[in-house]
Amino acid sequence: MTLTTVAPVITESGPIAPTYFEIAEYFKKRYREIYGEDAYLENDSQDGQWVGVFSRAISDVNAAIVDTYSTFSPKTASKDALSRNVAINGITRQVPTFSTVDLEITGVATTEITKGYALDDNGNQWVLPDLVIIPASGETIITATAKNPGAVLAMSNTIKIIGKPTRGWKGVINPVASSLGMPIESDAKLKQRQALSVAIPSQSRTDSIKGAIFSLPGISRCKTYENDTDTINTFGIPPNSLCVVVAGGDVSAIADVMRVKKSLGCGWYGNVDVTVVDSFGDEDTVSLYRPDIINIGFKLNIVGSSEYTKEIENDIKQNLADYVNQLDIGDRIMMNKLWIPAGLFGNLDSETYQIDSIQIIANNMPIAGDCNLAFNAVAYCDIDNIEINTSGGF
Repeated sequence: MTLTTVAPVITESGPIAPTYFEIAEYFKKRYREIYGEDAYLENDSQDGQWVGVFSRAISDVNAAIVDTYSTFSPKTASKDALSRNVAINGITRQVPTFSTVDLEITGVATTEITKGYALDDNGNQWVLPDLVIIPASGETIITATAKNPGAVLAMSNTIKIIGKPTRGWKGVINPVASSLGMPIESDAKLKQRQALSVAIPSQSRTDSIKGAIFSLPGISRCKTYENDTDTINTFGIPPNSLCVVVAGGDVSAIADVMRVKKSLGCGWYGNVDVTVVDSFGDEDTVSLYRPDIINIGFKLNIVGSSEYTKEIENDIKQNLADYVNQLDIGDRIMMNKLWIPAGLFGNLDSETYQIDSIQIIANNMPIAGDCNLAFNAVAYCDIDNIEINTSGGF
């Protein structure tokens, strides 16, 4: 193909730009038109190298132009450009988050708890909102935040110690497990959330609820399940009910969004009941589901070479843990996909060992084959739950 220009061209499919080699041939042709067809312009000539310098400079500029064009859309943008694009939809990239948990606070009505906190069985501190007022019913649901950042796991009914005794505060318990903190939101996750956020004004109430929830701060995962039949479905969701399974975020803010966008005649199904006060001062109960945490571990048998080290073993464990911890609610842990993170593909260290077998351990129980998470469950993997048995001879 003969080039008519070395500049990028905007087509119906987006920008296209000639390659470095096409640009170099373009300049060589123009050079020979000026100085003669017998001009020697191979790479070992000074003139040929000078043409290469010009060609490389133009190729780099073209690449920058194409990249710049791609930043105009959230589908093709990345990093800072993507963060700027999604602001149009009223959302921002989520910064590293703290783990959160919904706590049931009980005590004497009108008791004020200021800067309180609770402790779990492992001694982790869970900080309450600055001010919690126990209502007339004597109990309330609030969202507490882990004192330390990252993934802090507290299984259900393990946070039951009042850390800061307050007159009138009688008890605390977490009905469901904590929602794990997340690292800074990846481009892939942000693009997914942006796509869902545009569903906020959609005609489908289910899509609208999910989109609105994802626009709230601290939300890491959300799934919605609707049962529009007159019988209980296979998930156990009652007739004409909506189940919203959401990890992260403030429970009161989530419940308020759900109430505002609720369809008439639709019931809620969940494991956390939140009392929401409407604009008329009337109380309404909204049920949502905090996902069950499934502790995932692995048992690997590998054969290592003399170059296989403890550092490589730790990389394998971290790769497997990272893969599991990015899975969505209700996902399936598939055996055939585990070989990629466990194999360190793309890393030269992958040449130092071979994997004989991988077995999934779910809640301390060995699993034969794939592990299917329940519709209301999310997987969590700690590297301490990964066992690697190594033998030599590779």
